[in-house]
Amino acid sequence: MKRRIAAFDFDGTLTTRDTLLEFIRFVFGRRKLLIGFLLHTPWIILMKVGVYPNWKAKQRVFSWFFKGMNYDEFANLGSKFADRIDMFANRDTISLLQKHIESSDDVYVISASIEEWVRPYCQRLGVKAVLGTKAEVINGTLSGRFASRNCYGKEKVNRLLEAEPDRSSYYLYAYGDSSSDKYLLDFAD
Repeated sequence: MKRRIAAFDFDGTLTTRDTLLEFIRFVFGRRKLLIGFLLHTPWIILMKVGVYPNWKAKQRVFSWFFKGMNYDEFANLGSKFADRIDMFANRDTISLLQKHIESSDDVYVISASIEEWVRPYCQRLGVKAVLGTKAEVINGTLSGRFASRNCYGKEKVNRLLEAEPDRSSYYLYAYGDSSSDKYLLDFAD
């Protein structure tokens, strides 16, 4: 009998909002969030029309807000942010996640969001592991770059296969809400 694995997207699936925006608002406030996004509007528009890579636009935004921040402070803010996620959690999908955990399935959350603000919330839910975008840390400080590929689109499947390489040994359930989840959904049983 095969093991069962459930893979959930985070933003828009386990939550009802994009947590990058919510985390920035939590850390810096609404005013700085608006200024930062106005400054990056050209890159965001180019990304939306498919001319500029998603990961580059996201990294530019992430860098503008977080470059130079102490990593321990960043991780601590991620832990504090977990309390706020309950305000925009998708209760129906979290109920599905809990059913998988109760059935002793291995549950992963695979997200393009940065692991430090996704993991604390998911640990509270009992998730086995969070596979997300990793922020680069140099000498205890955020560089503003990513240490991994942006965990978006096909990269979600790649990251799952790094964690669970023997695809023939498990039955995969996948949950997502957007085109960035298509590869993972297609990969599922």
